[in-house]
Amino acid sequence: MTEVFGHQPVMLQPVLEGLNLKAGGIYIDATFGRGGHSRAILERLDAGARLLVMDKDARACEAAQQLAREDERVQVHCGSYAELEGVVAERAWREKVDGVFLDLGVSSPQLDDATRGFSFLRDGPLDMRMDTSQGRSAAEWLAQAAEDEIVYVLKSYGEERFARRIARAILRQREQQPLSTTAQLAALVAAAVPVKEKHKHPATRSFQAIRIHINRELEELSKVLPQTVSALAPKGRLVVISFHSLEDRIVKRFIRDEQRGPELPPDLPVIPAVWQPRLHAVGKPQRADKDEISANPRARSAVLRVAERAA
Repeated sequence: MTEVFGHQPVMLQPVLEGLNLKAGGIYIDATFGRGGHSRAILERLDAGARLLVMDKDARACEAAQQLAREDERVQVHCGSYAELEGVVAERAWREKVDGVFLDLGVSSPQLDDATRGFSFLRDGPLDMRMDTSQGRSAAEWLAQAAEDEIVYVLKSYGEERFARRIARAILRQREQQPLSTTAQLAALVAAAVPVKEKHKHPATRSFQAIRIHINRELEELSKVLPQTVSALAPKGRLVVISFHSLEDRIVKRFIRDEQRGPELPPDLPVIPAVWQPRLHAVGKPQRADKDEISANPRARSAVLRVAERAA
């Protein structure tokens, strides 16, 4: 039986408004999680609509399949959203999708389940894989990675200024016994970091960085964004929620480049008519309001961006 953890969909109303839902449309929730956003979308669609939900997390996929059994409008793909183009092609939905939604990063159920190893606040196996059927766990990677590789990951994905200190502490520790639990890693990082940030656990940046690396999150995001444009119908919407600056930067630059064209050398002659924008940004980036942050603190870092496929 699948365990159930509390889940509050972040920025629900702005997401629904951003998707500009059509009652009979085709939509994709590429990060199903536990389906909070998907269920709200379904409430606004009629019997002829279709909703494809995707997730590579096995427990999320179980929840998605249960929803599909309850609602014939729902289709499920258990796998990475980086597979979007192929999944859309199988259904002959290319340029027919009215909206694609991405809710990036780790989900609340994943954080709340100690056995997944995502949280430094709950002791559990040091895993951090969203898809536990493949790839190396965080423990396996930390047991083998070179010092410079660990430093690169902590700096690049966590913006951790004490990355070298932490990496050396990890190497010293594994000479005695490799790290195997989240509590061990959190304690090691806390001891290695000489300066503590107010209201932030010392291991926050390191856990984020290692999780992003283990799951290849930024690479997969960079792969899926162009695929969403190919899937969207004219006037179809792309809605993305990011939770840290690295994700948001990729989304921001992608929308900008699709709207204005790639940045070229200033002395390169370009005929303006050659570039045909595929996307247009809709409104400004949005953040959760004070009431939502009070009710759901995890929404405090969320940034929502909306773009529309050119007609």
